[in-house]
Amino acid sequence: MGDGDGWVNCDAGHRHWGRHGAAGLLLYHLAPEPHVLLQKRARLSIGGGTWGLLGGARHSHEDAVAGALREAGEESTLDPSVVRVHGLIGEYHGGWSYETVIASVAARPDVRRASFETAAVAWVHVDQVPGRRLFPAFADGWPRLRAALVRPVLVVHAAALDGAGTDLARLRDRLAALGPVPNLPGAIADFSFPEIVLAAEDAAPIEEEDSAVRIIAVRDGAEGLARLVAPRAPDEHRVVVTGDPALRRRAEAAGATAADPGWLLGLLS
Repeated sequence: MGDGDGWVNCDAGHRHWGRHGAAGLLLYHLAPEPHVLLQKRARLSIGGGTWGLLGGARHSHEDAVAGALREAGEESTLDPSVVRVHGLIGEYHGGWSYETVIASVAARPDVRRASFETAAVAWVHVDQVPGRRLFPAFADGWPRLRAALVRPVLVVHAAALDGAGTDLARLRDRLAALGPVPNLPGAIADFSFPEIVLAAEDAAPIEEEDSAVRIIAVRDGAEGLARLVAPRAPDEHRVVVTGDPALRRRAEAAGATAADPGWLLGLLS
């Protein structure tokens, strides 16, 4: 039992489990077909016999990601260290919230039940999810959640960020410190955790460091930049930050979303 376990009423007078809110993990894997990891709730649990997400009440010191990963690790044999977090979708009820953590795994692990709260755990094809007996709130949210099963990648054209200075190492560090990005252009999620690529033309070699941001030195100008804008995988949502009209057009034609540099500079300020 944690300090978040317990019932609470929201401002609308509805009763919810989780004194500090609750969080769930929507984990997906693509190959060879898209599947999501679902939990069948035990009969003695809330919504017993229905299928939904691994998750539960957050502790007072936890954010949604920490709470969802902890709960998933307690309710199943899933190893949270293999999970890559991509986004966060919240439902806010006035004084109480439920937040769904969108995440993926590179390889689909065998996951089994690990607590009295869980009757079963299964990888379910996304097309077959509506055919299950779903927990009502999960059933209501599934159409939006399915559309949010993406891995965001933010490609930043360094030359577009004149207001951020020309020191690439410093710019990399500022981008690495962004944290969750609210309302990423073109994204379904409320907050995104993108991979970040900093594209710099004619950049001098930069010593590799342990950073969440990759710097790619582009040697062949516009053509080299254009090769960075196209999504590389079916689940990838690529956002290209540039002020170059031609590069914006190529990004959009390739299926990426083009974003104005002013949007990113606002986040960095």
